[in-house]
Amino acid sequence: MTEARESAGLNGSAYTPGAPCWVSLMVHGMAATQEFYGELFGWEFQPGPQQLGAYVRAQLDGQEVAGIGQLPPDRHLPVAWTPYLASDDVDVTAETVRHCGGTVGVGPLVADDAGRLAIASDPSGAVFGVWQAAAHLGAGIAGVPGTPAWNELVTRESAGVAKFYETVFGYEEEPVVSADSDYVTLHIKGRPVAGIHGVGNALPRDRGAHWMTYFEVVDVDAAVSLVAELGGHVLKPAHDSPYGRIAMVADLEGAAFSLVRSSR
Repeated sequence: MTEARESAGLNGSAYTPGAPCWVSLMVHGMAATQEFYGELFGWEFQPGPQQLGAYVRAQLDGQEVAGIGQLPPDRHLPVAWTPYLASDDVDVTAETVRHCGGTVGVGPLVADDAGRLAIASDPSGAVFGVWQAAAHLGAGIAGVPGTPAWNELVTRESAGVAKFYETVFGYEEEPVVSADSDYVTLHIKGRPVAGIHGVGNALPRDRGAHWMTYFEVVDVDAAVSLVAELGGHVLKPAHDSPYGRIAMVADLEGAAFSLVRSSR
């Protein structure tokens, strides 16, 4: 993690290609999931594009924050938060993903007048989205409680997969030099936008490589207690880190995410 933020895309401007611009969650129980996150983050919901089934956009103070969609009943896919990375040409990005050893599982396809998308996985198997904006630029608010604060790829080792993302999205790489840490921060135009954390054999066997979304909260300990009250689960208790107080939790359907009170 890092304290810095990529602010491009807010205030009505387009996100810089490669910048995380949106997070989305596909679930089986839409109503229960909306209630869970509405209570936890204060989100309200409005309908979004329906090409892939029922879909709503979460809002804070009238600004869009994240998406929640309905999984088809016959699809037994992992329930997980997925970051979307901005692209000015999703077809070119999808082709580059394939050329670099990744897989494109969905699309590219049109989402009403909102834009075009693809859902892909990197060579380690971690799933991410690609978003080419039209009417919908992405998240309209950041840096306040209830919004994504950071996206981090958790994988076995950082070096190989970092090269994939650098080639596909043009990131600059800044490794953390440490004998006991394998971490790379991805930058766009000198700004940190995402991280890659190599955890070796600590990578969960039941999940494999995956992206983790951190959501800003006012009080991590209170938010952890609320997650439990709402029927979620605590995966890693609240603890202090150089970047703020952090905890890892899961929602009603097991989607893991992190809570953070960022150091300022």
